[in-house]
Amino acid sequence: LRISLPQAFHHAAADAAGAVLVALYERDHHSGLGQHIDISAQHSMSVCTQSLLLSGPANSGTASREAGGLRLAGLDSKIQLLWPCKDGQVSVTFLFGSSMGPFSRRLMEWVCDEGFCDEATRDKDWVTFALDLYEGREPISEYERCKQVLHDFFATKTRAELYEATFTRRVLIAPVVDIADLVASEHFKARNFWQMANVVDRGPVTVPGAFARFSAAPLPALAAASSPGAQAAADIAREWAPRPARIAPPVRRTAPARPLDGLKVLDFMWVFAGPQASRSLADLGATVVRIESIHHLDTLRTAGNFQDNKTDPDWALQFTIVNAGKLSLALDVSKPEAKGVIHDLVRWADVVAESFTPKTMRAWGLDYASLREVRPDLIMSSSCLMGQVGPEAPLAGFGTMAAAVSGWFNITGWPDRLPCGPFGAYTDYVSPRFLVVSLLAALEHRHRTGEGQHIDLSQAEASLHLMLPAVLDYTVNGRIMQRNGNDDPCMAPHGTYRAQGEDNWVAIAVADDHQWRSLCAVLGRDDLARLSLDERVARRRELDEVVTTWTSQRTMGETMERLQQVGVAAHQLQSTSEAFEDPQLAHREHFCQVPHGAMGETWVEGTRLRLSRTPAIAGSPPMLGEHSWQVLTEILGYDDDHAGRLAAAGIIE
Repeated sequence: LRISLPQAFHHAAADAAGAVLVALYERDHHSGLGQHIDISAQHSMSVCTQSLLLSGPANSGTASREAGGLRLAGLDSKIQLLWPCKDGQVSVTFLFGSSMGPFSRRLMEWVCDEGFCDEATRDKDWVTFALDLYEGREPISEYERCKQVLHDFFATKTRAELYEATFTRRVLIAPVVDIADLVASEHFKARNFWQMANVVDRGPVTVPGAFARFSAAPLPALAAASSPGAQAAADIAREWAPRPARIAPPVRRTAPARPLDGLKVLDFMWVFAGPQASRSLADLGATVVRIESIHHLDTLRTAGNFQDNKTDPDWALQFTIVNAGKLSLALDVSKPEAKGVIHDLVRWADVVAESFTPKTMRAWGLDYASLREVRPDLIMSSSCLMGQVGPEAPLAGFGTMAAAVSGWFNITGWPDRLPCGPFGAYTDYVSPRFLVVSLLAALEHRHRTGEGQHIDLSQAEASLHLMLPAVLDYTVNGRIMQRNGNDDPCMAPHGTYRAQGEDNWVAIAVADDHQWRSLCAVLGRDDLARLSLDERVARRRELDEVVTTWTSQRTMGETMERLQQVGVAAHQLQSTSEAFEDPQLAHREHFCQVPHGAMGETWVEGTRLRLSRTPAIAGSPPMLGEHSWQVLTEILGYDDDHAGRLAAAGIIE
């Protein structure tokens, strides 16, 4: 089931934008040479599986699709992310471990306060509950009972009541909204996110604004759209008018091993979205120092899947994938003495990046205003769900919640059923691309002007640029986009069709009349070949049955190859294991084995940015605190006595 707005080429385009800036950085700072960029939509879209493509080679079991959640191997129960409430649906993170368990505990305290569970249920150890389930200390039936308790409780509350509790009770709940809700959102209005753009024959309409807020060099407002004809020709002529020759800065004229060699990044980022962006920079040659803590483990170090199902923080598959190639410094940031180490790292770094809720860095005295006093030309990015300012800025949580409040859940599903939402934390897969673009643009600005700046990137706002057609359909035409399963307004037949075998399917998309006639010839249905697109759309369900009659008698591979031979877009639906063996991904070296201090070797996914002359290279994922001594002595130049005193004082964990 796809998102009702096509997404794959938007992901690829965002990757392409980042790759262009990487190539420009390499040309201007290193070699003076250009190169070719090669982006694959399949390659880009694979990030949306959130490491599950490596379940097979990591020997960690597989996950199966489940509407509104997922089902992990070894846990015979649905992990539910989407819940009905009194007036719609909400996304609720009812999960466990050191990071999410406290939120679940506060939720169950509220449930108990209102009489929906007893004190014994309230007082379960919600930090260890997942391990208790996996290791049999708690039966699956108890997990199911707790979910039913929540189901009954949410049925008594409205979306607004539950969302208010997110801020007042510090739980992880977000409402599922539609396009009209988005445009009317007080939060987006307070951030001046929506812009007015002139549309031909319509006048000003509301469109998404800047994908990130830059303190020194804000993105300009969108220019008016050109009308067809002479005005458009004039606009094009003006845009492509000869310009003065650009004076290139002096360069060494030697090509580095990787395009971002020499770039230094201090990484305070957390969970998936932020670390995925800095992982891209590390692949491309940047030195990335990742700040971690033994006392407050990154969520991905405690969340499945685990290599060989070994539930150890250093064997966590998701963490290894988004942190490959980084240096891990285990630092107790809560201790005042740690600030001196951080300030020295800020002086060393070109970029500081963090992805906590807005109050966190301020509470530590490490916000942009404070760190700018340490380094006046600092570039710092802050990436969180809803941005640094606005009434909903304090929203803590994960990309599942941002996907709910930015409309993605509501436009994914079947038209005759409740929404199910896209798989996983969807905005976590979109926003890293925009963060890479933002950081490289800020570096270019500093290169030209000497000026640093702060970047405020809201995951929700960045993701809305991939929802532009639905937003425009509402602001221009007054239509609220609805879920439409796998149907497409411009293609028919279009969908997934059953093949031979259990749970085997083939995706088929007929884009024009020529492809339709080719498909009819294969199906032996020349009587249907003259149907126009409008007629095919009107008879869509009938034609789906015709296609299914043919595909169900053949294997996925046979169907795919036969249709591709006649120019009809078709591909088998691949499981995680089949995707790992996909010949195209193998040809592009998407999966690679890298050394690891604990596991010996582990699999990671390669970079999505392919440059012809300075390729990216995936590095080794770090063990917790593996590089602490190296960072102190080699990067910061501390002598052994100084580093030893920090370790003895517990500042270096």
